[in-house]
Amino acid sequence: MSRENYIELLQREFKGQKSLAEGAIVQCSDEQYFATPSPFDNSIAVIVKHVAGNLKSRWTDLLTSDGEKPGRNRDAEFEILPADSRKHLQELWEQGWAVLFASLGSLTEADMSRTIRIRGESLSVLQAVNRQLTHYSHHVGQIVYVAKHFRGASWKTLSIPRGGSAQFNRQPAKYVPKA
Repeated sequence: MSRENYIELLQREFKGQKSLAEGAIVQCSDEQYFATPSPFDNSIAVIVKHVAGNLKSRWTDLLTSDGEKPGRNRDAEFEILPADSRKHLQELWEQGWAVLFASLGSLTEADMSRTIRIRGESLSVLQAVNRQLTHYSHHVGQIVYVAKHFRGASWKTLSIPRGGSAQFNRQPAKYVPKA
């Protein structure tokens, strides 16, 4: 597989992770969006804020500056402030993903072996991109889990529901999950 093809695969995987998170987020009320399952957990709002901050920091000037930008306040990403409305946090989320997709879309095969830095650590672009895909997948899983926790019986599955594997395996292209 060429690296151009790998870049296309990465774009599809990042889009899939974004879509999965948004499929969970849209199911939550504002109260659920800001709620935490327990006192030491993060709300969906906090995770969205953190991922947005990470996206902007890591992907802005990916090839020319350290991925941990001097202006980023990572600790503040885990605090919900009065200005952090759902609408505002979703705007930050969209802005962060836009930076990722613009940066990813500009990469070439030659860029994948270039060395960049994140928090002073030297990584190839390939290593850094894979690290970020793993990081965002981790947080998307958290978002889905928290949303599912709060939605309970009203949760609409984002994948094959329990008991639906046989139907899916018979005709995956025609599969429509039960609502």
